[in-house]
Amino acid sequence: MRPRLLLVSFVCLACFASAIFLSRGQESDIYARKRRQMVAEQLAGRDISDRRVLEVMGRVPRHLFVLPPYRDQSYEDYPLPIEEGQTISQPYIVALMTQSLGLEGGEKVLEIGTGSGYQAAVLAELKARVFSIEINPRLAEQAARTVRELGYRDIRVKSGDGFFGWPEEAPFDGVIVTCASPRIPPLLVEQLKEGGRLIIPLGDARQSQVLTLAIKTGGKLRTREISGVRFVPMTGEAQKKKRG
Repeated sequence: MRPRLLLVSFVCLACFASAIFLSRGQESDIYARKRRQMVAEQLAGRDISDRRVLEVMGRVPRHLFVLPPYRDQSYEDYPLPIEEGQTISQPYIVALMTQSLGLEGGEKVLEIGTGSGYQAAVLAELKARVFSIEINPRLAEQAARTVRELGYRDIRVKSGDGFFGWPEEAPFDGVIVTCASPRIPPLLVEQLKEGGRLIIPLGDARQSQVLTLAIKTGGKLRTREISGVRFVPMTGEAQKKKRG
């Protein structure tokens, strides 16, 4: 009887494993379908026209960058909570900021405000080398772990004050700032290449903010307003200067 019991146990275990695999496969299909819908309705249906940006937004698993209770909402077009009381930006804003950088592949991009790591992953999918700074050490550690586990090798995350940029790795082809500042930090301008692009929400956290694109030409910035937005404020040195 023992061989038969072992056989039955093995068959049951195999069935259980198959059920888990099927469940995960179905779950993956559900999220893939939601991503396609997000791209079609929230991005292409508005003013996101860069084909490469649309493609990568349809690949990056946003549901793996949010807290588990919110995964079913991960492809809706609104911010969601992440660790440390912070939020992940809505997909449209991520796509809009990414499109504004005009990446072609191979660029070095500085990101200020890693957050969950989702924006960095989108940039990496566009073949950019991403250097991301997060002021919250625990959030930086979590984001670094997430992008590493998802196989992104061209993303470096460090904990620090983004106001100062990352001078050791400068100059950068692009700078993307995911927190609001009353003005563009001068050190970020210094670390931007000639012809490089910087995208940042400008304004006070308590008032309306404007997503602004700045292009470095002849050592100076030409700016263009893109859209009204709402971001958390830049903290650290930027906050000190504001108080001063």
